[in-house]
Amino acid sequence: MTNKYMYFIANWKMYGNLSSVNTLNKVIEFSKSKEINKGRLIYCPPYTLIGSFLKKFKNCQIDIGAQNCHESESYGPYTGFVNSYMLKNIGANYVIIGHSENRDKDENNKLINLKIKSALKAKLKVIFCIGETLAEKRKKKTQSILSKQIKVGLDKVKNKSNIFIAYEPIWAIGTGIVPKSKDLLKTIKFIKSKFKDKSPKVLYGGSVNPQNIKNLKKINNIDGFLIGGASQNAKKFIDIVKKTYS
Repeated sequence: MTNKYMYFIANWKMYGNLSSVNTLNKVIEFSKSKEINKGRLIYCPPYTLIGSFLKKFKNCQIDIGAQNCHESESYGPYTGFVNSYMLKNIGANYVIIGHSENRDKDENNKLINLKIKSALKAKLKVIFCIGETLAEKRKKKTQSILSKQIKVGLDKVKNKSNIFIAYEPIWAIGTGIVPKSKDLLKTIKFIKSKFKDKSPKVLYGGSVNPQNIKNLKKINNIDGFLIGGASQNAKKFIDIVKKTYS
């Protein structure tokens, strides 16, 4: 059982439509109960649903974020993109940056750095994703890869109080495989050691579900979870939160 203030971030990826909003009723009810303990719920739906989610969550403590943003701090001829100021203006308070699914589309560390700076200037809290591939893990390059992602991604970012680090090993995303407890404990400790001052909150993401949360919650240096597929199901998402505190 944990008594920590934990963050549970629902990343809906490219799923959901207007009818999906009604599936949130149980989560809203749960968010108002004592069962949530010290948990903080944050939903990051597709851009098309941010407005609808905000209206749905109007009278509860669930917060809203986006899944990415353009690096530009001003308007411009960038068809199909949304910048951090537009997200803040619509009501989002968080944004996921550096997710491996975006890195896979040529989003490099320097571009991620520009996005993080832009998001912070817009007063958004950043969920900064880092993680290694299976090949990098097998070559024992996990720490060097994470070090580079942190160093370049947070270059010249002095105030890190509005940054969360989400460790998502790429080989664990959507595979049902999670790192061994001793390895994850070691990796989270390593990530926190990279910060001279107080470390940002470090979350874990990658196939988190109601079954493996029983083991994940025992890793006492984790500050929360970035949850993908399981977060699209209200019951599974609620179960993850409940089991974290049971």
